[in-house]
Order: sequence, then structure tokens, then C-alpha cells
Amino acid sequence: MPEDIMLFTPRTPRVVAARRLHRRRDREATGRFLAEGPQAVREALARPGVVTELFGTPAALERYADLATRASGGGVPVSPVTEDALTALAETVAPQGLVAVCRHLDVPLDRALAAAPRLVAVLAEIRDPGNAGTVLRTADAAGAGAVVFAGDAVDPYNGKCVRASAGSLFHVDVVRAADPSAVVAALRDAGLTVLATTGYGEDDLDDLADAGRLAAPTAWLFGSEAHGLPEALTAAADARVRVPLHGRAESLNLAAAAAVCLYASARAQRRPGRPPEAQTAGESVRP
Repeated sequence: MPEDIMLFTPRTPRVVAARRLHRRRDREATGRFLAEGPQAVREALARPGVVTELFGTPAALERYADLATRASGGGVPVSPVTEDALTALAETVAPQGLVAVCRHLDVPLDRALAAAPRLVAVLAEIRDPGNAGTVLRTADAAGAGAVVFAGDAVDPYNGKCVRASAGSLFHVDVVRAADPSAVVAALRDAGLTVLATTGYGEDDLDDLADAGRLAAPTAWLFGSEAHGLPEALTAAADARVRVPLHGRAESLNLAAAAAVCLYASARAQRRPGRPPEAQTAGESVRP
């Protein structure tokens, strides 16, 4: 990078505009959000048309020259910034020098279900962005085709949620739906079994797995760690499932419980002996 190039500062209008995306109201108004760090930027650039601008310090743009080249080659403006400007754009204590402005990725629920996903995670009324991002990452790792943020759930484009997803936000269909009950009805109409997680469920997860009941296309409902699932939503599910606790722990946190449930379904859906067509059906996450 030429030494005499003009670097954007915290007062440069484009930096100021991007920094406003730390606020939810500005993300909603613009349909944009920030993805911070090389891993998130790499995954965002892998989806054409998502990244609208890439900010980076000269050192980071040199270190991650492949990402800068990919961005500029795809028509994305690459804007060198000062360290102070990068600090203003980032939300972490030790930022890694890159921040991308990205378009929202929302997919309508009917479009996500048209792809026939065999595994779906529904985050109902979950407010904690770290938990939500971690569940999104786990759902992606388990092979889920969609993650639904239902009701008064956290914004999936919250910076902490984006970082906790570790790039998985860009891999699965992300759905935002205002009415969790309507989500349950749509999932059931699409042929998915809807399972609600609750510590007081009448069905034990291990028993369901042993009985082969997790091999079918399944949507898991997860509620907030503080309050659990709303009672009406729990009642609307096809079954209420508890994760067995074999030790003395009182409970599992949300992210751990979600991982156990999602991987139980993933294992059941991929176990030997399933017809090949059943193993591949619906595993494309985008139409």
C-alpha cells in the first residue's frame, strides 16, 4: 500500500455512518450491519453481494491481502483507515484490523422451509446475543438449514451475536418472525416434528433417540436461559423434551442444551441404514 495514501479517520463521513450500525435502530433503518475480524469477513465475502464496504488498517489489509483482493475484485470498496477509526468501528478490546459493512441476510420463513431443511433451530424470545450467536454456530455445525429468531428475540445482527456465530451467520438461512406460534404452525405444515426443550419435559432426550424418533425432520424450540419457553409455545409443540442430567448439576445453560439436542438429531438423521435420499434431502441451506 502506498505510504502517501489518505487514511479514513473517525470523522470521515463513511466511518461515521458505519459506526452508527452499532445501534439496532440504524441497522434496521439501513438494512446493514458490521462484521468484525478476518473470519467473519471471509465468510461474508463468500456470499456475493453481501459486503458493501471493507474497512481495514494498512497493516491488516497487507496481512489479509487475499481478502482485500477478493473484495476489490468483487466491486466492494476497500477503505484504509487509521487505528483510531478501526477502534471506533470495532466492538472488541483487541480488534483484528478488519470490519465489513454487510447487507442483512433475512430469509422469509416460507422460503427457508421451501428448501426442505431436515433440522431447524428456533430461538424464541432469546435476548442474550452471546447465547443466540453460539446456538446459531452450533446449529450450523450440526447441519441445520435454518435458524429462526422468533418473537421478541435478540437482533441477529447485534455485534456480539455476529461475533459469537463465528461466521455461521453467513452459512444458514436466518429467519426473523414476529409470531412464534405462527412459526410452529408453519414448521408443522412443512412436515417437521416440533420439539420444545424444557427441564420439566415428559420425554427424555435419550429415550427419544433410542426409539428412533429423532430421525425425522425436526425443529427444536429453545427459550431464554432466564425464563425458558413461553408456556403457550411449549404446549403447542409435538413433544416437550428434557436433557437428562446424570450428575449433580442443576441444569445446562442454553448453549450447552442446544448443542446436545441438535447433535442428537444430527446423529439420528445421519445414522447408518438410512436411505441415501433421506440423508441428503433438504441439506442445501439456500434455494
